[in-house]
Amino acid sequence: MGRRVTRVCIVVVPRFNMLTLTSFLEPMRIANYLSPEPLYAWEFRSVEAGRVPSSNGMSLDCLAIGERGAEPANLVAVFGSWGAEHFESAPLSRWLREQKRAGATFVAVELGVYLLARAGLLEGQTVTTHWSCLPGFAEMFPDVAVREQLFVADSKVLSCAGGSAGLDLSLELMAREHDEQLALEVAAQILHHPRRPANSAQRHALSMSVHADVRAAIALLEANIEEPRPVPRLCRELGVSQRKLERLFKSHTGCTVVQFANLLRLQKARVLLISTSMSIRDVSAACGFNSLSYFSMCFRRTFGRKPSEYRLAWPEQDPAPSWPGTVYAFKQGHQGQKGKAG
Repeated sequence: MGRRVTRVCIVVVPRFNMLTLTSFLEPMRIANYLSPEPLYAWEFRSVEAGRVPSSNGMSLDCLAIGERGAEPANLVAVFGSWGAEHFESAPLSRWLREQKRAGATFVAVELGVYLLARAGLLEGQTVTTHWSCLPGFAEMFPDVAVREQLFVADSKVLSCAGGSAGLDLSLELMAREHDEQLALEVAAQILHHPRRPANSAQRHALSMSVHADVRAAIALLEANIEEPRPVPRLCRELGVSQRKLERLFKSHTGCTVVQFANLLRLQKARVLLISTSMSIRDVSAACGFNSLSYFSMCFRRTFGRKPSEYRLAWPEQDPAPSWPGTVYAFKQGHQGQKGKAG
């Protein structure tokens, strides 16, 4: 007697992330390839039928959510990326609630958590999303517990940070539904090893490749963005000399401690501006700036726009998104300044 086919309904909204989608779906395709009989079937849906553009310019043919499918879905995976923070659709919310009543399991991928939250499906759940978007989501939905990790699979609503984390979640689901051997063989086919557990860190900056004192300092800086730690106090709490910490930061990040902390604060400010209705003054205070004028000056110098001009991460008139203010961009700017000085 054959195994039951898992039917997956993939729901996308415009500017979804194609890498995130393929990372999640490809293990299922390969499982069908390796298995004596198909184990998975899937369809693509959106609010309206037609081609839905992804953030890289490729598009996906989708059925409308209201169209009748071949059979009800066992798994509904909701994908959102750029702009999903503000994507609201009453028909989509109703349809998602209908799927819940029909017994479907949900997977919220990257900013798909916003779509499920707006449908009222995350009450009492614990979820994750991409690390750069966590502060904004937590501000908008304070009653939903969030964790910064690759994926969450111990909740009724599964969730995934996006990017390559979809591979690990898909393989985890495969091991649970079928067996570990199948997941191992699929992972071998896609050269994905070792498989990462759910609680793996999302960011390489906090991985074991960075000196332990730098990791500990970054964790303290991130935990105290609203009330920034002066460097001497930070060093006392870590039990490391200021000279050593500055040397380590320069070596591992290319920034001083203060420069790195300011970039963290400004990146959080941008996320709050993009994803919440907080006033600029409140955003400034939430990110540890005592002076609104100083915050505005730093923001404009880093991102090239005033805070009031940054309510959208990807304005409609821009052909592609831009995310300046990274450590890499900071280092490139300083190297350019050194070149001009020379």
